[in-house]
Amino acid sequence: MILHGAVVVVTGSATGVGAECARMLAARGARVVVNYSRSRAEAEETAEACRALGAEVELVGCDVSDDAGCRDLVARSLARWGRLDGLVNNAATTAASDPFDLETLSGKDFQRVFSVNVVGAYQMARAAIPAMRQGGGGAIVNVSSNVAFTGGGSSLAYTASKGALNALTLALARTCGPEIRVNAVCPGIIDTRWMRQAVGPDAYAALARRFGESAPLGRVATPTDVAGAILWLIEGAEFVTGELLSVDGGIRLSGGRPRPAPAAP
Repeated sequence: MILHGAVVVVTGSATGVGAECARMLAARGARVVVNYSRSRAEAEETAEACRALGAEVELVGCDVSDDAGCRDLVARSLARWGRLDGLVNNAATTAASDPFDLETLSGKDFQRVFSVNVVGAYQMARAAIPAMRQGGGGAIVNVSSNVAFTGGGSSLAYTASKGALNALTLALARTCGPEIRVNAVCPGIIDTRWMRQAVGPDAYAALARRFGESAPLGRVATPTDVAGAILWLIEGAEFVTGELLSVDGGIRLSGGRPRPAPAAP
């Protein structure tokens, strides 16, 4: 895909990975739809940063768990530019709980997390796919997590939702080809405000230290790390679909164990 002049929707792009993804797309000449559900002020800052890079920007507030909102988001993209080339399903939520005390996580918690992380991604894809096909093709990238492979995460609901999102990615890749490629990135811990708030500052500091000590690359991910992988799947991975790309610094290779000390010279 040639990003210059392309139209890409990034859900949940007020802060963190979504915001960085929007800025990187803007820097490559894409026209960007910045989406938020609650963080309007931060979303406006992201939109202004994209405009400062020379990009055309549409700012749309909607909760992706609302199907009408998803359809309106795509409709506004088409009304302004007449096309849609890419979708990044980044919007997500969690319900922090104690995994060893199942009473701390209710059925309503599960439903809310799945309504955003899985149903929301599906509704956005369903709204976007006809426009992409009409334009000759496109790319969808779902922002998942490596907790789908490890069973960790801020809650059992969040972990299960990312496993479901991975399965949805594979299913959509099978049905959307050859015009549309569908892939997912599966980051480990990311240094974002959302992550710090989701698990708490003390827990985040401990997680970051443990991951940094365990990962072969020696640190946790930044939003730029993850956004770079997303842009590659949109722009450069022309023959890649149905891929669940780990972006975790190799932490999955260590099993959580500290990296061995370097061998003596």
